[in-house]
Amino acid sequence: MSIPAASPSTPSTTGVAAACAGFGRDVEENLAQVAALVDRARAQGVTLLALPEACLGGYLSVLGRGRDGSHDEQPDDLPPVMDLAGPELRRVAAIAREMTLVVGLCESDGAERYNTAAIVSGDGVLGAHRKVHQPLGESLFYAAGDAYGAVDTPAGRVGALICYDKAFPEAARALAVDGAEVIACISAWPGSRTASGASLAEDRWTRRFNLFDAARALENQVVWVASNQHGTFGSLRFVANAKVVGPGGDVLATTGLDAGLAVAHVDVAGALETARRAMFHLRDRRPETYPGDLARGLPLAVAEPVRA
Repeated sequence: MSIPAASPSTPSTTGVAAACAGFGRDVEENLAQVAALVDRARAQGVTLLALPEACLGGYLSVLGRGRDGSHDEQPDDLPPVMDLAGPELRRVAAIAREMTLVVGLCESDGAERYNTAAIVSGDGVLGAHRKVHQPLGESLFYAAGDAYGAVDTPAGRVGALICYDKAFPEAARALAVDGAEVIACISAWPGSRTASGASLAEDRWTRRFNLFDAARALENQVVWVASNQHGTFGSLRFVANAKVVGPGGDVLATTGLDAGLAVAHVDVAGALETARRAMFHLRDRRPETYPGDLARGLPLAVAEPVRA
């Protein structure tokens, strides 16, 4: 069941929202759905809306063989390639107007394809993040990004991550250290392919999705906005559960297993100040004590192949 939206916005609060919706290959249909979701969010006083990963052209219909080689699958087609300065993002900017949107697309630098999150306002593309961490067979179809950075937007300083990036504390921490007050993690997060639960609510990857969201918000004491795809696409069944999490790790709004918007009105500066008043996780770090190889180190051993 969804947690209801927080009270309406006031001059000291920012309306933030995460969308849970299904998107396929039809770009025109996707843009129309983005516009409809933005209209709904705007009517609820939202100024920052995170839409799902790959919302402009759809995600992969399968995730390849996987690292264990157990799924010999190939997608029938791939998401269309878009340019950050192209017509699709210009239309997103026109839809956004005074709002800030985080949207997912397949982007190319002319040589490689990237799974990208673009931060867009009515002024255009303010920043972009290329997904760094790639699950299962995603590396067969996208190159990996290699950088993190927060950007200033009309809704405050915002950082973006994509899906599996949330499983790596270093990714969110890099954005928090760069001053992100809000981190939008957009996803096309599916349920488990092996040992799946009787329902999505019981699926182990639903539980992990929710745990990661709470942990990343709490350890960085930021507002965390997590969107996700809904329904199915190809062989993938998405776990939904779009949400807004406060800097104390508390879920402020969620769609649960439903499609829709998770909306919260948050005094971002006040919430961060309150969370950091007694215990300030960023200030209290001791980087001089952390091994220099920590960021570069590989696991000492892998007992068995990793399965989704």
